Amino acid sequence: MREELFTPIAKAWSTDAGVEVASIALQVHGGMGFIEETGAAQHYRDARIAPIYEGTNGIQAIDLAGRKLALGNGQAVRELVDDILRTCAEIERTGNEWLLPVAARLRGSIAAVRDATGWLIERRGHAQPDALAGATAYLKLLGDVAGGWMLAKGALIAANHLGDDDDKWWRTRIGLARLFAESVLAGAPALAAGVMMGANDLSATTPQALGSSA
Repeated sequence: MREELFTPIAKAWSTDAGVEVASIALQVHGGMGFIEETGAAQHYRDARIAPIYEGTNGIQAIDLAGRKLALGNGQAVRELVDDILRTCAEIERTGNEWLLPVAARLRGSIAAVRDATGWLIERRGHAQPDALAGATAYLKLLGDVAGGWMLAKGALIAANHLGDDDDKWWRTRIGLARLFAESVLAGAPALAAGVMMGANDLSATTPQALGSSA
């Protein structure tokens, strides 16, 4: 069940992240448009095609919010949440002041996942447009939380290796978890709000309001 849940996330969240990172790289190495000397433009072109492989990322999001969320009526997500909370508890037992903020952000993001998941499950049966409108935001939310969890698990291991010969490497693992927690996981409540906004305003938007003369 975990593999089925993660399939659309692995396909869509990771490829979207690849495009975003490659796009940011262009701003770092940029100048007048696409700069070829650094190779950054080619990385962007290579990454940009990935979100349409094996079904576009929009389809992956619909699959997640539809079929995957239906597994055990949300059981797959509940089991993921339980595993993440166990990691949070492990971190909190260490009392490590560098890791505690990561656990706090993870707990906050789990609250957002629970709210969004419950809302989608309730809406999926009788208000499918609402569920479809929030599907992409929901996929990003789960992807961000799963990514933060993996980094937290790595940081927990790293904390036990501080003082080793490769101390700098282990400290970097902790730093990455902290950076992700504050810059990405902090946005989980906003993503949940996007999931639960519903489709009314989107459905009511007309081509004319968007400037179309058709």
